[in-house]
Amino acid sequence: MPEPTPTVDLTLERIALIRRMVVAWNPEGVGAPIVHPDAPYGSADRDGDIANVTGDDDGADEEHRALGDALAVFVTHAVLKPGRYAYHNTLAKLASDDVGDVFRDEDTGETPEHITFDVTAEHLALIPALAIVWDEGRDIPAVDSEAPYGAARDVAGLGPLHHEMQPALQIFLRYADLGPGLFPARPLA
Repeated sequence: MPEPTPTVDLTLERIALIRRMVVAWNPEGVGAPIVHPDAPYGSADRDGDIANVTGDDDGADEEHRALGDALAVFVTHAVLKPGRYAYHNTLAKLASDDVGDVFRDEDTGETPEHITFDVTAEHLALIPALAIVWDEGRDIPAVDSEAPYGAARDVAGLGPLHHEMQPALQIFLRYADLGPGLFPARPLA
């Protein structure tokens, strides 16, 4: 008898937490989007942010860990139309010691508080290909900074499109459509 296909329960709470994720830029390797390790859901109180959404003060670690699989499912199945989008840039109030922001001015260290960005069909075609991993050292979901779109995709050929994946992914997480349900698990890269 074949093994049952593993599934991920994408709950309303998990979707709400995905929408709150703060996407930064990991400069390691060839660079890639990463969930901000110090404020994954918008503030430095990770467990409090999770409890505010789930109503559960005790299961924050398990729920946080489950969001790696949930994020992989979300980028695979959610849908967003190309267009101009705006968002409040939480990175403007966060330190950038470990991770960065593609909009941060290297000379001043400033980054805009509000971002308006055109998400194109090319960005949207790359999002499902993002190689989602669990960064054990930082304890957060991230995109593989050595092979962001899998081993078969050369980042050099993408030009500026690659760095634009930080705001494109931030917008995608906030605005893409996907309802709750059971989805086939997408193994983390």
